[in-house]
Amino acid sequence: MKEVFVFFGIILSIIFVIPILFTKGFEVREVISNDITVKDLKEKNDSYIIKLLHKQTGEIEELNLEEYLLGVVSAEMPASYEEEALKAQAIVARTYTMYTINNSKKHSEADICDEATCCQAWMKKENRMSKWKEEEKDGNWKKIEDAVYNTINQIITYNGETIDAFFHSNSGGKTEEVSNVWGGEDLPYLKSVETSGESEYSQYSSEIIFSKEELENKIKELHPEFVIDYNKQDCIEIVEYTTGNRVKTIKLGNLNLSGVEVRSILGLKSANFEVEINENKVKFSVKGYGHGVGMSQTGANTLAKQGYTAEEIIKHFYTGVEINNL
Repeated sequence: MKEVFVFFGIILSIIFVIPILFTKGFEVREVISNDITVKDLKEKNDSYIIKLLHKQTGEIEELNLEEYLLGVVSAEMPASYEEEALKAQAIVARTYTMYTINNSKKHSEADICDEATCCQAWMKKENRMSKWKEEEKDGNWKKIEDAVYNTINQIITYNGETIDAFFHSNSGGKTEEVSNVWGGEDLPYLKSVETSGESEYSQYSSEIIFSKEELENKIKELHPEFVIDYNKQDCIEIVEYTTGNRVKTIKLGNLNLSGVEVRSILGLKSANFEVEINENKVKFSVKGYGHGVGMSQTGANTLAKQGYTAEEIIKHFYTGVEINNL
């Protein structure tokens, strides 16, 4: 009788225990459905660990990729934006992250940092929640989670390679090519494209006024040789525009400067600007917000309102690309 129990014990082990041992190490990538919770997705995707540098403290924190992206999407795009725009932002941010890890060595001991001017903005959940109204907190965070986890593992590729997925706030109606901002060669997937509807956003237009003396002092900080005679009609003149309608070259007194440099010196929101001299004042009227390369966030939200999906939004701003899984 004892032998019979031993025999059945072995059979049960073969049927139930051994399959578990063989499948335990495999990670299942399921099609996301309403039946799969955020908790399920968090547990599934713990294989990509990001070393995040907090620039203010110098601390390096390890997070899994999707957890890190929650902080990026919540910091980079308003939760009030359309669901498909937030999903597009999640895919773009994931792509930018993976490209940076594989191709950039900005930070020796970390993969990426939390500063927008260097890498991507990032914010702790508690800090992000504290900036929302009490009645909006849960709904806003759920939108962020849905955007990240409903696009889990999705990245943008061109000819099978992860792209350098730049993005910005508002293109002023037309995005820009890489060479007109950072020099070098253009990238085939970052062409200048038009986007309608961006003028409805506060980021679309701004102006800044300097006294003539203020303007001179700011230019002279970097160019001590700067001289300007405001009595001359052409003392300030835009010489050339880029394909994205931004200032490529501008004549300021005895200098010819790029629009990108003037934007940096004067703190303009974009290199898409016009100049007007009135008595003792010089006014810069600016369109757009940011460098203008890649996806416009307000443009993405406009397209989402028009019924575009996240994939369609991405393919509008990045030419010839595909959405693939890591």
